[in-house]
Amino acid sequence: MVEKVKLDKVDRQLLTMLQHDVTLSLNELAKAVNLTTTPCWKRLKRLEEEGVINKRVALLNPSKIGVDFTAFVQVKTCDHSHAWYEKFIEAVYAMPEVMEFYRMAGEYDYMMRVQVEDMAAFDHFYKRLVNQVAGLTNVTSTFAMESLKFSTVLPLKPA
Repeated sequence: MVEKVKLDKVDRQLLTMLQHDVTLSLNELAKAVNLTTTPCWKRLKRLEEEGVINKRVALLNPSKIGVDFTAFVQVKTCDHSHAWYEKFIEAVYAMPEVMEFYRMAGEYDYMMRVQVEDMAAFDHFYKRLVNQVAGLTNVTSTFAMESLKFSTVLPLKPA
């Protein structure tokens, strides 16, 4: 189990601000939390070193780049060996269309969110998936009609 990092009020404020806009300057961040730049920078470095901040990225608009067809794919397998698991993970990691990938409890063993251009592109993805990995017993897909909420902002409870 991963050990939780102790976050104080200032850490939480900084993290909330960065989740909304990672382009904020060090000066803007420091001013917002009533610190000078050096202690603010040290806090950010500590949060990165402790793994609280994984990476800083740009979030793209899927519609603007032509990959706004969202599919949720649920997978069942008959093979639960470690070797199969490793092979399956390796195959899925090599598929850039897979945006999220989870091992599940319940009726299905795995679930993924896939972003592609359209149904034809999804069909191509689906065929690659089922032909690349043996042992899949059921692959069920559902398609999003409309995105009603999407967020990358994790809720930070008060200290």
